[in-house]
Amino acid sequence: MKTVIGVSALYHDAAAAAVVGGRIVAAAQEERFSRRKHDPRFPEAALAYCLEAAGGAGSVDAIAFYEDPVLSLARVVESAIDLAPAMEQVWPATVTSQLDEKINVMERLAHAVGSRAADNMFIVDHHMSHLASAFYPSLFEDAAIIVADGVGEWATTTIADGTAQTITPLQQIHYPHSLGLFYSAFTYHCGLKVNSGEYKLMGLAPYGEPRFVQTILDHLIDLRDDGSFALNTEYFGFMTSQVATSSLFGELFGLPRREPDTQISIPYIDLAASAQAVLDEAMLRIARTALASTSRRRLCLAGGVALNCVTNGKLLRRLEGLEGLWIQPAAGDAGGALGAALHVAHQHYDSPRPADGAMRTGPVGVNSIS
Repeated sequence: MKTVIGVSALYHDAAAAAVVGGRIVAAAQEERFSRRKHDPRFPEAALAYCLEAAGGAGSVDAIAFYEDPVLSLARVVESAIDLAPAMEQVWPATVTSQLDEKINVMERLAHAVGSRAADNMFIVDHHMSHLASAFYPSLFEDAAIIVADGVGEWATTTIADGTAQTITPLQQIHYPHSLGLFYSAFTYHCGLKVNSGEYKLMGLAPYGEPRFVQTILDHLIDLRDDGSFALNTEYFGFMTSQVATSSLFGELFGLPRREPDTQISIPYIDLAASAQAVLDEAMLRIARTALASTSRRRLCLAGGVALNCVTNGKLLRRLEGLEGLWIQPAAGDAGGALGAALHVAHQHYDSPRPADGAMRTGPVGVNSIS
């Protein structure tokens, strides 16, 4: 049996996981040890925990990192060239982050796990890490798989087909067009913290009226019937600045950005409701396309957008013919550590999928929700 360690780190939600013979024996997020919420740093404590659970560094056959730092750097460089000189505000910090720790992460991992595993080091595409984390632990022999998040190397949305041991990506949408970044822009404009306040925006949404939906569809996002979409980047700031929206965003809704920690008013709650409604519809259309293009009746989800339980509930209730839905509990980047390890275990070492789905939780049956 082969032992594979997976690691995600150096953006947010750093984590490690250990997979032995295709079975998950440990998975831990660094914040649980450091007590620092969303700790992005190299997961020394989580990695040590997983190594111990796997029998020590000498037992590890391979190590997998959850994204390709070189491709991520290429995206930053290409974006800077395309947008120069507008990107000068974010260029120094972004390149420093990419060149400082991320580009040397494999060397650091090799040092942490020892020479045996250092001879078998794998870089797994970010969305493939998410896809593997979604499909392999499920109890499904076959399923359509959707990953939606902020951005990986380039991909922001992926539809794939999963069957037995194989995952085949079919369709992708690339940066800067991203449902994760779309939702984060509303999070920011409502005075909440990006990459952690999105759940608060989701919680606000049921209290508001989605009266800005048509404005959003007319100006911010071109949402097509098959779920493909394109953002109008003039309204967003994440490409050229360190904030999520441009000045046009507030002008469009007649609402300046809410100051953090001030009382939230009805218009911002309505804005949250509207963003949630558009996200629901976008994911519903993507899911219909995923099921149709794969001819599957089951669906697996991962990526940060899959943490939106309101949207997930809509999928469960409104997807015609859906027979099962399984969502990776650690759907964000922390789960990428697990997915990277599972990808290597099943694809490179041909480890069998455990009959109980590897994680001690089963899929939600469509008929089990009233």
